[in-house]
Amino acid sequence: MASVGPSAASTQPALPSGPAVFKTIPYAFILPEIICGTWVWILVAATSVSLPLLQGWVMYVSLTSCLISLLLLLSYLLGFHRNSENWKVLDSLYHGATAILYMSAAVLQANATINSEFSANAPLNYQLNSAASFFAFLTTFLYILHAFSIYYQ
Repeated sequence: MASVGPSAASTQPALPSGPAVFKTIPYAFILPEIICGTWVWILVAATSVSLPLLQGWVMYVSLTSCLISLLLLLSYLLGFHRNSENWKVLDSLYHGATAILYMSAAVLQANATINSEFSANAPLNYQLNSAASFFAFLTTFLYILHAFSIYYQ
């Protein structure tokens, strides 16, 4: 006799693989996270890093999270997850922790932007630091959105 109710496996949405990753929320946020994070790294690297302790952390967070997010995206594209529920937990924990790290980096970058306003090469460095701050906060928002979208999925 067949069971009347849906099984537990059919109520859980399947993890996307291949091109479906780019069409499924929250996994569609991975590519914008990588792009915006890369912009943070490029813009900070283009400035004369006057505060190496602050902006060094910003570059470390942006580069490390870009690389890990790229590996995560490739693993989804290639289907390494094999539809395991553990991948959802891993993805949520990674994006939640990275959102916290990116928030600290964005605040430090905003501080570096304020400090660069009166430096020797003020207009160019200030504009580059302002753009880096904008992308850092945007990337933080994307990581937060991704983490909460998985949690509430």
